[in-house]
Amino acid sequence: MTESTPAATPEELTEAIAELEQYRDRLVNDTLSMAQRAKIMRAAALANLEPELAKIDAALQALRDQQATLTLNH
Repeated sequence: MTESTPAATPEELTEAIAELEQYRDRLVNDTLSMAQRAKIMRAAALANLEPELAKIDAALQALRDQQATLTLNH
């Protein structure tokens, strides 16, 4: 038996996007801060973070696409 998840409201999507953007910013800032303390080059720290940032960016784009679709249908 599969349960269907109710569609998100535009407000819920806006909130999810904002939270994910804040998480992404915090992740970058925390990583760069730790890299500075550990004397690691900024470019090396960001290169290690890039796969995770790509996943977050893809999720953000999917949420924005879903939000745009909802907005057009209302």
